Formats: sequence, structure tokens, C-alpha cells
Amino acid sequence: MANSPEYRSIPSQQPVRAAAAMVLQAVEDGQSLSQCLPLGQASVDASERPELQALCYGACRWYHRLDAELSPRMKRPLRKSDRVIHQLMIVALFQLRHSQQASYAVLNETVEACRTLGRPHLTGLVNGILRAAQRDGEPEPEKPGARFSHPDWIVEKLRHNWPEHWQAILAANNVQAPMTLRVNAEQGSREQYLQWLTEAGIEAQPTRLAPYGIQLAQPVPVERLPGFGDGAVSVQDEAAQLCTLLLDLKPGQRVLDACAAPGGKTCAILEQGPDLAEVVAIDQSASRLPRIQENLDRLCLSATLTEADAANIESWWDNEPFDRILLDVPCSASGVIRRHPDIKLLRREADITPLAGIQLGLLANLWRILKPGGRLVYATCSVFPQENHRIIQRFLRQQADARLIQPQVTWGTDTGYGRQLLPDPQAHDGFFYGVLEREESTPEHATDV
Repeated sequence: MANSPEYRSIPSQQPVRAAAAMVLQAVEDGQSLSQCLPLGQASVDASERPELQALCYGACRWYHRLDAELSPRMKRPLRKSDRVIHQLMIVALFQLRHSQQASYAVLNETVEACRTLGRPHLTGLVNGILRAAQRDGEPEPEKPGARFSHPDWIVEKLRHNWPEHWQAILAANNVQAPMTLRVNAEQGSREQYLQWLTEAGIEAQPTRLAPYGIQLAQPVPVERLPGFGDGAVSVQDEAAQLCTLLLDLKPGQRVLDACAAPGGKTCAILEQGPDLAEVVAIDQSASRLPRIQENLDRLCLSATLTEADAANIESWWDNEPFDRILLDVPCSASGVIRRHPDIKLLRREADITPLAGIQLGLLANLWRILKPGGRLVYATCSVFPQENHRIIQRFLRQQADARLIQPQVTWGTDTGYGRQLLPDPQAHDGFFYGVLEREESTPEHATDV
């Protein structure tokens, strides 16, 4: 599970709270929920796996607020070797504050989980702290980080960058994201699919910004979605769907989707550009390419998939330039915290500057293989300007043949160098798009690869 030997595996047949505590410890030790939750789910009964997921996501979402309550209740911190019991109490506090579980059941089963985790000597401490928390009720934190359940550095960065919106962003990050679909335009219209959903008893409405998007009133298993297995629809956030509009796809174009996994944008490009000459999708992780292929197969689409590092063009490029490039760069993911609450525990402020360097480097590198007159769309799921419009601003200063395109759209905030969408609790994730066009080559602008 994590770097310490105790969490490299979770014993089978664990109580769900014990498994949740071990998953949470693995996250604190540096693993993402997507890495360690499957191992936790394998350790519990199949019927308990949805509960385990809810506990892990909820505890991560409210960790900073719960920790601000728990820590003062303890006379001194637990030893590092007993840190998993701290996580166990975080899980229990989450249930006391945010679930309908009976308090007596939370207390009793948490004490039993403490024994299961091999710390019977701490059962008295666990029982006493949780009983006091039940008796006293939840305190109202004074500090914004605890009140909004975010690390202080994210709070301060948002307050500085978005002085009129920071509290709304923090609140939106703590709301479960809606389930949004993208209708396959090759198979039918949005109106037709909305009718299919109605007939299936699934309440839904069209998205406001994405022309092929549908938002469900409540999430459902994909198996319940009409025609999902036959490629009629895919799950994709509304903000992510907007990339195809900004690419301005035309028949006969050659398109590159860089950093493509898991392939949602690749498939959207193919659905809405059926007469493209070729779509090349690259990702440096070989283990993620099969996921792209699975999506392509389900949707009956075809693309050229390549395991490649976008930063190392010489190792994969065939010397044929691209008419369109979608560059969805690695980023802080600060715009999708509501979907990945473990980001609050995993990301550090010190990560942002190195990420910005990677982002600018990728943009400069892929610019070399964009055809003169071609268009590149730079995208992130971040709300930090350092990763977004400031990258575009820096790039334009150093690239003479780059021209900023101002898309004719009304959504998002115009930063002067692209459009910024902030997370909307009722709609889309946080996302940034910058659109650049390469001017026709001149001798002084020509670039050799």
C-alpha cells in the first residue's frame, strides 16, 4: 500500500473501518486513492465495497476539518507506528459528522477495528475521544483551512488569485460532482438520448455549455445507461467536452492528442471529427494505453495509439506535422478536487513551480510539430493562474510565430490569455483553455526539429 512495510498489503477479511483506516494511511504516505483503494476493496466483502469507497472519499474530503477537531482532543500525538489509529478516528469522526450511521454503532465498531489493527492498548483512548466528540458536538473552526477542509496553502493561493471567488471554489470542492455524459454524435442526437433516459427512468437535463453533454440528476451505474455498451454515450465532465469546440476540427486534418489517457478527449475528437485524416493519441504510460483502446473499441472508433513521452519528440514523431494539437498537460488537478479529494493530502505548494516548468516545456516542444496555420489547444484541470494563463503569457513572449486566439464563447472568465472555468457545484469542473495558432512560416520563424 504505502512505503512503510505495514501498508504494502491489507490482510483479507478486514472490517470495513479498519480497511478504510489503512487506505487513509496509505494516502497520507503518498499514494493516491486510485492506487490504494482497490487493494482495500479486495480486503473486504464485496457487499461492503461501496461503503469502503464512501468512507475513504468522505474522510479525504473532510480530513483537514476532522483533523482540526481530533488533534486538540489528544493530549499528545500518537507514535508514528500507531498513526493508523489516528486515521481510524478520522474515519469515525467522518461518520459521526457526515453520515446517518447510529453513533453507538460507530463507537463500538471503531473500538473493535482498533483491536483488529493490532492496537488493543489504544481502545480506551479511541473510545474516550469518540465519546467526547459525540457528547460535545462538532466545533466550528476559526481558521479557513479547517472550516473549508483544505490545506492552508490552497486556501491562501485561492484567496490571492481569486479574491472574489475563493470561498465559492472551496465550497464547490466539497460537493460531490454530478455525473455528466457525452452523447456520441455519430450514433444519435442529444435529444434522442434524453428520450431514452426518460424511458429508462433516469432523470437528466442537457448541459448548458457542451452541445453533446447531458447531466444526470443522480449518478447511476454505467450498466443502466441505454446503449452504453454499444457506444451511444460516454461519461465525461462538461468542461472537458469543450476541447473539441476550441480545436475547430475540419475534414482531412491530422490531430494529435498529447497526454491522452484515459482517452475521453481522444474519443470526443473522433466522434465530432469523423472525416479527420488521422488522430494520434500518445501517453508515456504503457499501462494506460489499454484503457484508451477499450474506450475506442466500445465506441467503434479508431486512432493511432503510441506509448511516447511528449517531451521527447525525436523518439516517436514521424516528421509529419499536425494540423491540430490538444495538449492536456500534467497539472495540480486543483480544478477537480471534488472528484479526487485525496489531492488535498497529496499535493504540496512546492509542486506548482516544477509543474509549471514541465507545462511550459511541453508547450514549447510540441509547438515544433504543429503545422504553420495550425492550432494548439492548451488545457489543464487547474484553477491556479501559474499553471494556466501565465504559461500562455510566458510562451507568447518567447515564441515569435505564436498568435493568441480569443474564442468566441461566453463561458468562463477571460484571463486575457485564455478562458478559466471555476468549479460549479451544479455543473462543470474547474478547467482552463488557451488557444494558440501558428503563423505561416517565414525564414526567421522557421523551426527545425
